[in-house]
Amino acid sequence: MALLNTNAPIDYAFDAQHIWHPYTSMTQALPVYGVVSAQGCELTLDNGKVLVDGTSSWWSCVHGYSHPTILTAMQKQLTQLSHVMFGGITHQPAIEVSKRLVQMTSANLTKVFLADSGSIAVEVALKMALQYWQGRNKPQKQRIMTVKSGYHGDTFAAMSVCDPDGGMHTMFGNNVTKQVFIPAPTSKFDEPLNQTDITALENAFSQHHHNIAAVIIEPIMQGAGAMRFYSPAYLVKLRQLCDQYNVLLILDEIATGFGRTGTLFAYEHANIEADILCVGKALTGGYISLAATLCSDEVANGISDSPAGVFMHGPTFMGNPLACAAATASLDLLLTGDWLQQVKDIETHLLQTLPAAIKSKQVKDVRVLGSVGIIEMHSPVNTSALQKAFVELGVWVRPFSRYIYIMPPYTISAQQLTQLTSAMLMVADTIASSQSDNTMISHG
Repeated sequence: MALLNTNAPIDYAFDAQHIWHPYTSMTQALPVYGVVSAQGCELTLDNGKVLVDGTSSWWSCVHGYSHPTILTAMQKQLTQLSHVMFGGITHQPAIEVSKRLVQMTSANLTKVFLADSGSIAVEVALKMALQYWQGRNKPQKQRIMTVKSGYHGDTFAAMSVCDPDGGMHTMFGNNVTKQVFIPAPTSKFDEPLNQTDITALENAFSQHHHNIAAVIIEPIMQGAGAMRFYSPAYLVKLRQLCDQYNVLLILDEIATGFGRTGTLFAYEHANIEADILCVGKALTGGYISLAATLCSDEVANGISDSPAGVFMHGPTFMGNPLACAAATASLDLLLTGDWLQQVKDIETHLLQTLPAAIKSKQVKDVRVLGSVGIIEMHSPVNTSALQKAFVELGVWVRPFSRYIYIMPPYTISAQQLTQLTSAMLMVADTIASSQSDNTMISHG
């Protein structure tokens, strides 16, 4: 077979006939756009059109594309050691990224498990919690409690803690473990904890704590399940009840970690610590897949005291040196860079511009936190139609369900950000002015 010709035209016909894309049908597939290169905050299509990227490649490419520091680190590592099994072997790239994760996260998180992806990091976290209680002679604690409207990944254990009612995985309900769900928090980010949330939490712990191994939650921001922000006081109360009832707390920071909500980790808004923490997405700056699950000494000791005596998980590509090198470079950019001011500047712009969308009758709400901006519509939108409209406006924004949102790279310029928000307002206004036209408002 000939070597890959990177200059060859994109074979759209083969793609449509043979290649699955995320959350699409093979008989009624959404259109795709061929990207041939990416630089900074821009994607270049095969027709020469340049798009400002508003999604950071699903919230991961926080430093922008083709960043020389990350590319240099990966190129150097590629010539030395691209991969080696992690069983019985170690290497400095894994050590370096783990050092930084221990340094950056809360003081109690001292153990690092390097995983392949965010979903696997969640699988690992849930497995850690179950095995911990086996080591503490409480094998009855085998269920997980979580809130509705959450999203934690597409693999089976992760699906079991995703929203059970309206989430994307409801069709698998009879095949996943039955977990304990409580109402999603209703206290808004800038509000104190309301009594409804307090009562729901206290009742759930009182009723279920005997067989609950852990609570898992996305701190501060519910991502792909609801695109909602909630009060830091909710996390404070949750941590208190976990301590009171002897339940582990798992924080899923895969979407929120590494600065996205304005603090390095979202749990810092509440000044709490997790027993187990999941990170991913922006860990490598979006350059290659890698995730991690961190835990405390107590959790690690409990697992080691379990009947197996070891933690029962080991992916083939665990601790991949190339991914670890990319992650180390990305984390160093955060540790030494100006991400905090960059995120504040993005937030300021979003707060100044996006509220104008509220005047449209089809707009239900506008929400901003850190570098996240969301226009929520009253009805689900047609992803295909809106995606096309955004491309014509020179931006890459991929709506889903009722949400038109952006999470741009932190390095985005003011001009590029203006182009993104102007396009969001224009598309929202177009939807509002075509209420009787099903091309813009329908399931996409």
